[in-house]
Amino acid sequence: MKIVIVDYKMGNLKSIASALIHLGATNVIVSDNYELLSSADKLILPGVGAFGKAMAEIKEKKLDLILKELVLEKHKPILGICLGMQLLGLSSDEGGLNEGLGFVKGTVTSFDSTKMKVPHVGFNQVKTKQELKLYKNIPDNADFYFTHSYKMQSSENINQCECDYNGNFIASFEVNNIAGVQFHPELSQHNGLKLLNNFMTEF
Repeated sequence: MKIVIVDYKMGNLKSIASALIHLGATNVIVSDNYELLSSADKLILPGVGAFGKAMAEIKEKKLDLILKELVLEKHKPILGICLGMQLLGLSSDEGGLNEGLGFVKGTVTSFDSTKMKVPHVGFNQVKTKQELKLYKNIPDNADFYFTHSYKMQSSENINQCECDYNGNFIASFEVNNIAGVQFHPELSQHNGLKLLNNFMTEF
């Protein structure tokens, strides 16, 4: 199995690659090359930083068009992590309104810093659903590691699981071949490694 981590110069690529290799993956590549992305069995879209800058980098490399072809037309499985999850949605209001890739109908807004500490950092419980592929053999209310100032919400059913931080926000979603997690599975110890393994084996 070949797993390609999408490289647009914004993300903790090495820690994700290390986690996958720890789980037994033998062919993990970090690349923005069309041929390598096309040859992947599964894709991971990481991300740390600002939404607008990330989309600018993605568009400059024409990765938006490449990912649309591979994910929406050829149905390659993809997992978005943290900012990568947010980029799979419709838009974010971080730094002004910015359009996302639009693969799922979710919108990203900021936490209200007058009501809670922002960013949301640390381990928090996710209301998991074992019938979802991401959470196979992961117990309900499992802990995962978060670090983010913006949250995704959706008025539609995108098979979302939620986390409570002065109100619920989307901690993950999975729609057919498209999945996203707001938390960092590579930093979430046993539960995170199990979730990454589920993405490798169940999607």
